[in-house]
Amino acid sequence: MHCDSPIVRRKTRQIMVGNVPVGGDAPISVQSMTNTETCDVAATVDQIQRIQAAGADIVRVSVPSLEAADAFGEIKKQVTVPLVADIHFDYRIALKVADLGVDCLRINPGNIGREKRIQAVVDKARDLNIPIRIGVNAGSLEKDLQKKYGEPTPQALVESALRHVNILHELNFENFKVSVKASDVFMAVEAYRLLSKEIDQPLHLGITEAGGLRAGTVKSSVGLGMLLMDGIGDTLRVSLAADPVEEVKVGWDILKSLKLRTKGVNFIACPSCSRQNFDVIKTVNDLENRLEDITTPLDVAIIGCVVNGPGEAKEADLGLAGGTPRNLVYKDGEPNSKLENANLVDDLEAMIRKKAAEKEALEENLIAKA
Repeated sequence: MHCDSPIVRRKTRQIMVGNVPVGGDAPISVQSMTNTETCDVAATVDQIQRIQAAGADIVRVSVPSLEAADAFGEIKKQVTVPLVADIHFDYRIALKVADLGVDCLRINPGNIGREKRIQAVVDKARDLNIPIRIGVNAGSLEKDLQKKYGEPTPQALVESALRHVNILHELNFENFKVSVKASDVFMAVEAYRLLSKEIDQPLHLGITEAGGLRAGTVKSSVGLGMLLMDGIGDTLRVSLAADPVEEVKVGWDILKSLKLRTKGVNFIACPSCSRQNFDVIKTVNDLENRLEDITTPLDVAIIGCVVNGPGEAKEADLGLAGGTPRNLVYKDGEPNSKLENANLVDDLEAMIRKKAAEKEALEENLIAKA
């Protein structure tokens, strides 16, 4: 769902990854990648389903061997989210997963051997209407580019990307997207900015190998936020050394903070201080954990005192302003009720779920009338 964001997005071609549009005027999609052993079909399917439940639009799966390609075919039968196959060097794997229903091939044309092999993969992708993602990474630049530039640079990343792009152009294949990832924020941001001026295909954003949950979240938020503010980016992955579900949550939070997409409860909460009339931090953490299943966009303010509480609460769909002896609840900007501290989380959860259901019903009614 779109929000009212002031960001003007870069105009790109639109491709389809399964049933998910990428580029053009489509919402920026959120991706993640499995970290299970692909040949363990049950474990991979389970993880894909958890990633999808967290809000992923697209999931990438590594397919390093022909045996993994067979497993990929079984995985594909058991999930509904579009799957991207991550393939390196062996063109036979790409041909096999294409026949098994892959929704996108992540493969660099220049890395899969002779021209006939590239032609075979591109022809197969064209025949089955499968898009390709060119994925350039600062950690795996071609040797001649390493020698030319001395070290990874934004210019080196873009030159590498354009090599692969030109191969596809020469084969009259335009159904692709591109990424130029680096673990260094400045390098990645500059590379994407340069590349965005060279091609009109969709760009897949990422700060690769960003780090653990906390540091990686910060690094990704800074880098991806800079690009998204520039209007650059059509799909993204937050790369964390953490459960892939966390990547999806962070990706969504980045998009929600920039009003580029909406999903679920958006909490406005104070950091708490000695003025608080209830335990704000525990209340918010408990509510976040309990309400992860809600997808209806909803602004909920949880403010611990009467200084900023009423002002913030009035602006939210549902807001709590701490007070003594009871806490005042605002609904749609108006005072609604008062809650005791004893059952605060339970009472708030019930009210938020009711408000989400009301909002969802109203939206469905408006759609039906339209």
